[in-house]
Amino acid sequence: MERLSTPKTKPTNGKADLQVLSQLVARMALANRMSTQSYGGDRDIYEALGYPTKIEYLDYMARYQRQDIAKAIIDRPVRMTWQGDLEIEETGKSKETELERAFRLMGIDLKLKTCFARVDRLACIGRYAVLLLGTDDLVNIESFKTPLSKTKKHKLVYVQPYGENNAAIKEWETDVRSPRYGHPKIYEIQFVDTQSNTQRVLLVHYSRVIHVVTDVLESDVLGTPVLESVFNRLMDIEKIVGGDGEMFWRGARPGYAGSVKPDFQMTDEGMTDLMAQITEYEHNVRRFLVNEGVDLQALAQQIADPRSHLDVQVQMICAVTGIPKRVLMGSERGELSSTQDQGEWLSYVQARRGEHAEPHIVRPFIDMCIEYGMLPKPKKDMYDIHWEDLFSLSEKERVEIGEIRAKSLKEYSTNLMAEIVMPRRAFYEFGLGLTLPQIELIEELHNEAVKEEGLGLPTEEELKQIEEEKNNGANAGENTDTQPD
Repeated sequence: MERLSTPKTKPTNGKADLQVLSQLVARMALANRMSTQSYGGDRDIYEALGYPTKIEYLDYMARYQRQDIAKAIIDRPVRMTWQGDLEIEETGKSKETELERAFRLMGIDLKLKTCFARVDRLACIGRYAVLLLGTDDLVNIESFKTPLSKTKKHKLVYVQPYGENNAAIKEWETDVRSPRYGHPKIYEIQFVDTQSNTQRVLLVHYSRVIHVVTDVLESDVLGTPVLESVFNRLMDIEKIVGGDGEMFWRGARPGYAGSVKPDFQMTDEGMTDLMAQITEYEHNVRRFLVNEGVDLQALAQQIADPRSHLDVQVQMICAVTGIPKRVLMGSERGELSSTQDQGEWLSYVQARRGEHAEPHIVRPFIDMCIEYGMLPKPKKDMYDIHWEDLFSLSEKERVEIGEIRAKSLKEYSTNLMAEIVMPRRAFYEFGLGLTLPQIELIEELHNEAVKEEGLGLPTEEELKQIEEEKNNGANAGENTDTQPD
């Protein structure tokens, strides 16, 4: 359960905090510079437009929870990244190894892929997120603070993701000779005790945590929130969309203007009756007005189309996030350029898997599990991570490609000169787009059919012989035509 409170990143002394404090100071200075003073300092554009100069974790979380497009910016790449099966494979192994089986069963028991997606989402909202690893050596709540032992094997009991707000860095590594200098040493994790329904605090050693960051620059510990660069645009969209609803509410039925006839004197009773009728009409109790001496005319609607203004904001968001507009807005299908957008989107997700999800989440988790005996070691200390192919063909696409290949093969096989110009294997590879294993399988099946039935396509030697006979016949005809009468 996520509890919203002010982030508590607590430095302990100057040495270990140089990198973090330097980044924080740089961000504050950048925020002040981005306030964009103009007119010689007489106007602050950010202040005039209502943009904040300082954005905290709670601001990002509020946007994610309440604003639809902010949620889409984070959720759609994360969901697509973790879509499909996730497996590991030891290099050079054809059968399922002990490591592969253990990871597969661990993934089922602990719902690892779901936990990976959750910590990925939390890391996108804030500057970092953590995966807390619950192991079988824990005796009580104080055990979390002790380092995880490497001298014995452990069993992973549970995995729990926490965002920056509930996983504050309590203590930093201060030893300049340590490879972890400037990195977190102790985390302060807040959680809700389900038995007492109270807020509890854990002090957790870094060996029991996977630290996840996204969009890192100078710091390996603190990343850049995904919504930071588009925060102003999100505020603009809120104004446009919210203003559109308010404009329609007020402008679709703007009201009525009444004019009293010059020779008519309205009594108090008449005014009271008229107002009662108008009130009933507005609330759909009455659909007609009975009036005397007053002309009521509906005011003209004042409604403008906000789509062009909204489109500018969405384009700016797509430019910085890399998400195609039709994907972000949920209308990528059924449009002319949807195929191109879909290709760009899949390439974006593929790059996100390779540059973020695998090196920052999956491999650190697997390596830690191997290091502390939660997973068996690979035979050659190497393994590969296999994701589901994003570019795999649908059933309809397979049928369409099959039809095209069948037509090409028919044209190729009915032209005797075709194999002279392009050998059969070359046509399979470059003309039909088949892979080498597919070509070898076709030739193997073809040779088996020839042996069993005595049928098949002519070999290259037979084709050469046929071509030589044709050439000899043509040369004989030319010699006959050139002899004198």
